[in-house]
Amino acid sequence: MSVPAQVTVVPRKRRTAELALLAFALGLGLAAFAVVDLNVLGGVSPRLPLVAAVCAGLVLAAHLAVRWRLPYADPVLLPCVVLLNGLGLTMIHRIDLINSPALNGARQQLIWTVIGVVAFVAVVVLLRDHRPLQGYTYTLGLAGVVLLLLPLLPGLGVEKFGARIWIQIGSYSFQPAEAAKVLLAIAFGSYLVEKRDVLALAGWRVLGLDLPRARDLGPILLMWLVSLAVLVRQRDLGTSLLFFGLFVMMLYVATERAGWPVL
Repeated sequence: MSVPAQVTVVPRKRRTAELALLAFALGLGLAAFAVVDLNVLGGVSPRLPLVAAVCAGLVLAAHLAVRWRLPYADPVLLPCVVLLNGLGLTMIHRIDLINSPALNGARQQLIWTVIGVVAFVAVVVLLRDHRPLQGYTYTLGLAGVVLLLLPLLPGLGVEKFGARIWIQIGSYSFQPAEAAKVLLAIAFGSYLVEKRDVLALAGWRVLGLDLPRARDLGPILLMWLVSLAVLVRQRDLGTSLLFFGLFVMMLYVATERAGWPVL
């Protein structure tokens, strides 16, 4: 009796596809930047070549880090980030130009982009295995909630533009919710990976939808609801919607249940 040969599936790296998508995303962002200049200034700003060179260098550095350390990563994620960041820079640049005198918001945002890419490359290079983070699910989630609460503390949090999402330390102010987004995303992902099978298979069927048991979904749902409540209290509805979409998307990816986005 012959034994059927085992078939080994070798995953595709798809880094060339990522590079092509990155070139498209970068080109689209720079084209939008140039269109804004033409519309407002009547010509292309002399700073555009410098902006293009900096952005191209950042994109190349991020791509090389992924190609070296994460050869099997999804080829779409990084181009999506580049596209969104480029369009964001363009929108800020447009706001800068219509003010008199002109603001420097786009330059500041570009500096933060450089810092973000440096941090991204450092994490990709230094964090050889992300799985140990699963042991800190609740710690990271609690730290994220604490960061969200900081702007509500008297003497520390300040209100700007109608939202109390900033903390002021001397002359420096920043939004702790930006760091909380990363911590809560890791906490959500760690919990959903651990409970993926239980959430997908165990539970009740109501009106054609498979719902998980409360004791399985409860901890992460409580963490999410507390985060949303804090953000609503701070009148930061944009971040609230972001957290809502993040939670639903990650829950759908973990369980592969099409009813979750509808619910």
